[in-house]
Amino acid sequence: MGGSPRTLLINPTITSRSSARFPLALLNLAAALDRNGHSQIIDGNVDRDLIGATLAAIESDRFDAIGVSVMGGPQIAPSIEVSRVIRERYPQLPIIWGGYFPTLYTDTALSAPYVDYAIRGQAEESLPELVAALARPGAPAIANIGSLSWKHDGSVVHNPNRRFSLGDSGIVLPYEKLGDPRRYLARTFLGERTAAHQAAIGCRFRCTFCGVNAMFGGMTALPTAKRLERDLSYLKYELGADSIQFFDHNFFDREVDMIPLLEVMAKLEMPWWCYARSDALLNLSESTWELVRKSRLRMAYVGAESPSGAMLKEIRKGTRPDQTLQVAELCRKNGVIPELSFMVAPPQNTLEETEHTFEFIRELKRINPASEIIVYIYTPLPESSKHEKDRGKHASMPLLDLHGEPVVFPSSPEEWTERRWVDYACHADAPWLTDELRRHIQDFVTVLRCRFPTVQDLRSPSWAKRGLSAMASWRYRRRQYDRPWELNLANRLVRLRMPQVSGL
Repeated sequence: MGGSPRTLLINPTITSRSSARFPLALLNLAAALDRNGHSQIIDGNVDRDLIGATLAAIESDRFDAIGVSVMGGPQIAPSIEVSRVIRERYPQLPIIWGGYFPTLYTDTALSAPYVDYAIRGQAEESLPELVAALARPGAPAIANIGSLSWKHDGSVVHNPNRRFSLGDSGIVLPYEKLGDPRRYLARTFLGERTAAHQAAIGCRFRCTFCGVNAMFGGMTALPTAKRLERDLSYLKYELGADSIQFFDHNFFDREVDMIPLLEVMAKLEMPWWCYARSDALLNLSESTWELVRKSRLRMAYVGAESPSGAMLKEIRKGTRPDQTLQVAELCRKNGVIPELSFMVAPPQNTLEETEHTFEFIRELKRINPASEIIVYIYTPLPESSKHEKDRGKHASMPLLDLHGEPVVFPSSPEEWTERRWVDYACHADAPWLTDELRRHIQDFVTVLRCRFPTVQDLRSPSWAKRGLSAMASWRYRRRQYDRPWELNLANRLVRLRMPQVSGL
């Protein structure tokens, strides 16, 4: 084809324009691709006519390949749609899927006629190598590209995984590829212009249910303090960001490694939100907590998962229920809001575990009323989606539906667009839930979020939130969760924010 390799990167629509955040994965890929080529980004969260924008880009430029970033859940349908249109209009143009979905469900992704290649896990090294191989004769053979899966003679070939790394090009991400990057700064409870950023990637813990472990295999990499300060200073002084939402898979790691990063945060003093673990926070010394306070950490999202020690051990969480209670108190003393997530309705002891979790949540609210609670349905990954290091090593009970039949996961991207599987991917429903338990969980969540409206809700007026809280107080106090018709009616008018759906 001649010339340097050219790649069109697509982030299919997954959220509203007002909730759009920097497409950080594509920005990192663009930085890698641009070292020896050229890239362009289309973000469907901002460019609402995703198909039109994609076709216009292809018609006005030359591309050697199309890279599509694909999450599970609601992003599958637009990913299929844009890939199909490209295949119909430009059948010779290679289409590459990357991200969580093709990493977890590689064979499923490649079963589609509109997907030619899938990159598992990190793509900053694999994608440039693949595009170069497609663009230039004599480039390294496709069979030698790590973490690549591809079609050959009617079958799927999985190249070996490549090493985990956190490369640093030495430059700030190419935000200018997004047009005006300031339109991605959002008003949140953290500030008027909150920017999304990812410093560390991966997580060294091996939770069996977690897509991060399946993608990175228990590996993690933290940035240098120099890099973090460079990146955040650009966001603050060049773009005008006044707060940060970290998309790190697990921001807090070992204390000795965190101190230089917290010193940077304390220097910049930008209110921030991040993911954390209860054990990591509990292990911080008082001097480090002083840095945390100075850095203005506002909220930490902690995966509490379950009040059952046995279940935490089974899913290899590595934490204990008592640590969840302790971290709620610790955060209260240090002015940090703990946002604690729980997984209810596991396949075994479904009702008992769910009721136990409800009571545990009440205890947390007693210890720290400011604690924010997120309730998900426990929807574990199929064995085939786990990281290769973990497959077959930790035998678990087979997943059965309400009729006692084995749960059969979709074998095509189209099947994953069915409502029941979108809900499964979003931890909103599971095949083993009865209608009664499903409604009971929804009712508990309704009473809980009305009784304790989230501080992240800037849209609902204060008087409305106070009114809903008062209406829900008797139900919460007496544990009368079922059929809260009056709260459902009132919430149609107030429309409280749901962090598990909309995030910040």
